[in-house]
Amino acid sequence: MEVKWNDLKSMTLEELTEAVEESGEKKFRAKQIYGWIHQKLIRKPEEMTNVSPGMINKIIKAHPFYGVEEVERLESKIDGTQKFLFSLHDGNIVESVLMKYHHGNSVCISSQAGCRMGCRFCASTLLGLSRNLYPSEMLDQIYAIQRATGERVSHVVVMGTGEPFDNFDALSRMIRILCSPEGLNIGHRNITVSTCGIVPKIYEFSDTNPQITLAISLHAPNDEMRKQLMPVANRYSMEELMEAARYYTNTTGRRITFEYSLVNGVNDRKEHAMELISRVKGMNCHINLIPVNPIKERDYKQSTQNNVAAFKNILEKHHIQVTVRREMGRDIQAACGQLRKSYKERSGNV
Repeated sequence: MEVKWNDLKSMTLEELTEAVEESGEKKFRAKQIYGWIHQKLIRKPEEMTNVSPGMINKIIKAHPFYGVEEVERLESKIDGTQKFLFSLHDGNIVESVLMKYHHGNSVCISSQAGCRMGCRFCASTLLGLSRNLYPSEMLDQIYAIQRATGERVSHVVVMGTGEPFDNFDALSRMIRILCSPEGLNIGHRNITVSTCGIVPKIYEFSDTNPQITLAISLHAPNDEMRKQLMPVANRYSMEELMEAARYYTNTTGRRITFEYSLVNGVNDRKEHAMELISRVKGMNCHINLIPVNPIKERDYKQSTQNNVAAFKNILEKHHIQVTVRREMGRDIQAACGQLRKSYKERSGNV
């Protein structure tokens, strides 16, 4: 059963309509308020110029207005990527990234403040999990970036700090609001959600969000290696994960993406590529190779360009769709969790 969020920006239009009527106001007011929040992207309720202060106070008293506030922004001198650090109403910090492509502006958002998954190559998990984000806090990362840049966001990737499927109900609510015609009306196929592999939620996601692109962080071709890199592999085997991935492709008719971070001397050899091929052969999938972002707390090194190219060539020769992720924002701590962690260290909040 889905959690019922009580804050204004997390409410669906139907819920908001009910709340407005319960307050004694006309139901058309709900659509006005919803439009102010999710189309005009107001920062505070007082900006709703055609809604009386009395009504605003009445609604806000029952339904707080939560969002994010920008505390830091870095822009890459290499490619123009922008990294945003946002504070939440309780002092927690999250980060988001704006990436500009020829097909439009893509925003990568966080789904949790911190992460408890413990993946060895990821900075997001170093400080553990503080809490799940509300739907409003996920949405407002997108809204705040669109307000700050004055440019429309066309694509959203839920691949920042946190495991989205560890916050499944809030994620689903966020997608519903983001795609609503009364909101930003972003197309379902322009949204990608990445999971480290929580198998039961892959099945649920396939059934409830069939048009959303699913990406699975794989990063290893077998159970033994994956367990060393990703603690979630101790819970769900590679066989179980691949069965769930096939369920997604068969149920939705859509291609799935496997993310594979290449770590020098760990998972980037020819035999690893061949084993990976045996896992995904015949599946409607795409492999996204990611030269791992080095972080000072870990001893993992990025694969050499030669190893990356060789790994890619092996996959291509076996007719596996593969790309190497373009590195963006490397000069601004663009790896998930790096900026958040350094900010907390600087501010003494670690």
